[in-house]
Amino acid sequence: MTGSLVTRFVLQDFLAAAAHNYVASAPEQGRVGRLLLLGETSQVLEGWRSWTDAVRLYADVAYRPEWDAAAARAAAQFGVAIEQEFPGDLIPLPAGAEQRHRLVRDLPDSGLSLWHFDPYSVAFRHVARGDEPDYHIVLAYIKYGWIEKEEMDERLTALLPEFSMKTIAQDPAEFRRKYKGLLQMGERLEPGTVHRPF
Repeated sequence: MTGSLVTRFVLQDFLAAAAHNYVASAPEQGRVGRLLLLGETSQVLEGWRSWTDAVRLYADVAYRPEWDAAAARAAAQFGVAIEQEFPGDLIPLPAGAEQRHRLVRDLPDSGLSLWHFDPYSVAFRHVARGDEPDYHIVLAYIKYGWIEKEEMDERLTALLPEFSMKTIAQDPAEFRRKYKGLLQMGERLEPGTVHRPF
C-alpha cells in the first residue's frame, strides 16, 4: 500500500488519532500498551529526516484486532500507509533489546505509551534486508549517537551463533557480507550525507 508522505506533524496526528480510536473500541481493562516506532519512523519523529513513506511500528497491545482497526482508520484519515512488524519475527534480537527501547512519552488518555524500538535490533533487521536505504537508516542511528559501532560489533558477535537460514532466511555469510558493506559505506560518506535524497 502506498500513501502520502509521512512528516513529523502527520506522524504525530496519526498516532494521536490511532490512540483515540483504540480507546474508543478496546475494553477498558487491559488498554495499557506500547507503540514502538521503527527505523525511519523513529527518525522522522526525532527530526533527523523530514519524511518517510509509511508509518512503521510494532504495537504491543492486548487487543490486537481493535488496534489494527484503530490504526487502519487513522491511516485512512490521513492518507498514509502503515506497516506493522515485530523485528524479532524476522531476525533474532540481540540480548538486552527490551531494556534498550527508548521511551518518548505517554499518549494522553489512551493507556498507550510511545517508544522507539531498540536501535540495535532495528539496525540488524535493516542490515539483513541490505538495500541501500536500509544502510542509510543504520548510519543515521550511528550519526546521532543511538548506536555505537564498537557496541554493534560486540552485539553482532554474540548474536551470530543464532543466525541460520531458518532464523534470518539467508546464509549467515551473506549477512556478514552486508554488514561489512554497511561499514564500508559509512567510511566513505561525509557527515550529513547519510540520509537518502528527499
